[in-house]
Amino acid sequence: MENETKLSIYRAARTIKRKDNTLYNALRSIYEDSIFVGEISQLWPQLPLVANLRCGLWYNPKFHSTCYFKSTDGHTNNWSFNTSRLNFHIALLAGQKGGCIIVDSTRRGKRFPDSMSKTIPIWTCVLNRSIFNYLNKLSNADASLVKQDSNTGCNSHDWDCSLHLPLWVSETEKAAIEDRLEGWTKDLETSGADIAILASCLKKPLRPLWISQRTVIWINEVPDYDSWDFTPIILVSASSTSGVIQHRTTSEFSWNYIPGAGDDEESWARGLSPNLFWNHAYDLISTGPDVCNQKVADIVEKDRVYRARRGQDAPQITVKPSISESSPCLDPLLCSDLSNIMISSSDEERGIFWLGYTNLALGSSQIAAEHSSNVDCVLNCDQWPISVHHQEAEAYLHLPIVSSKMDRFSLFNNLSSAVNFAKSNLTKGRTLLICCHDGEDISVCVCLAILISLFNDEGSFDDGKSFSETGITKCEMRRRLVYVCKFAITARPSRGNLKQVFSFLNSEVAEV
Repeated sequence: MENETKLSIYRAARTIKRKDNTLYNALRSIYEDSIFVGEISQLWPQLPLVANLRCGLWYNPKFHSTCYFKSTDGHTNNWSFNTSRLNFHIALLAGQKGGCIIVDSTRRGKRFPDSMSKTIPIWTCVLNRSIFNYLNKLSNADASLVKQDSNTGCNSHDWDCSLHLPLWVSETEKAAIEDRLEGWTKDLETSGADIAILASCLKKPLRPLWISQRTVIWINEVPDYDSWDFTPIILVSASSTSGVIQHRTTSEFSWNYIPGAGDDEESWARGLSPNLFWNHAYDLISTGPDVCNQKVADIVEKDRVYRARRGQDAPQITVKPSISESSPCLDPLLCSDLSNIMISSSDEERGIFWLGYTNLALGSSQIAAEHSSNVDCVLNCDQWPISVHHQEAEAYLHLPIVSSKMDRFSLFNNLSSAVNFAKSNLTKGRTLLICCHDGEDISVCVCLAILISLFNDEGSFDDGKSFSETGITKCEMRRRLVYVCKFAITARPSRGNLKQVFSFLNSEVAEV
């Protein structure tokens, strides 16, 4: 009897949660929070607006760029500075524009996600310390640079290397993080990252500032960002921080506000992407909760058909309906297509990333289908084939690789074919575009394996001579990944796929 009572309470709680977390509630919550984001961005209109992937993408129709700071890197006792997620392009962007605004959100119970409370503050501090060390080395190399480095415009003695955390982070936790800063700084300096470019771009040290819906800002006293003695990284937490479900009512509809509604989109978005949402935001919000699900299904299906007719990746997938729904619904896409997100003109060329002079390029399968005529050959690592313009069989190879969460050995089993295909084409001086669904994970890992296997430290093709002589270490692989991320600024390789790359490279060394 007691177990039945507990089960009934559990089912009741799940039913209530499902009722609160409807699709309309999520989209309406995002729409309301986006108004706040828009207001903050207008306080400093010259500063570029950046979305922290993937949740942040939902909260504005147009972003200048994206970044990837993980909350797990800021979890208590799990603090980390990850060289595979350097986000160097954000530091360079902030240096060029005088700062930037980063948008993210979090679920009920927190004012800010850990990515903003600790991950980004750690990142700014480590970068500042590396720049400080670089400036000191310049000063020691030339006494004329002690006062002022004419190239960087930075005085190393005034460079702030302090760790700036929000007030709600305890002193104990702050001290524990500070104990690790020196090690993280050394990791960055040995990773091969170009600190010199960063130092030449940043005139003032980076420093985070925090703004939420509870922040009080006097509109007539908003400071000019140029007046600060640091380069501001303004961290905007989009959602309200109320600890209870907020039932809201308009003249037409009633709905429940969900803090951090943009998080975990696979569980609620039903194939809708941020780009599709903002293209149809008015219709979706104004039609109300009763027809929202059907409206979204129609929008997603029309987009799927449109992309299929253009030869783009457009799989149709049946999603198991929620228990609370009375009829099933086909959802063509489980994951949002981030490659379609609207960005400013300064980032219009972000679709294809060329890795220096290696003849290697990275991109999404959609970009590859549209621009395959601009490259000599295509290595498609998406699950689905794409239409390309190349007539020769040797100019196109499709390796259906899935994520490590679905198959722990899928990437490992295909890397040998990928490297051989790259070798046969690069030997002939051809350009090679490597693509996957989003151009951020699997294709990056395949490119990394090719780069290590066939190129030397200087990024010159040597047909594997350097690799056969030196082998591979985790430190060297980390350095090469930093090189890839220097050009492919949207790269987000998963840990599981990187492990497969390292295993493959070690197995190749053993065979040699």
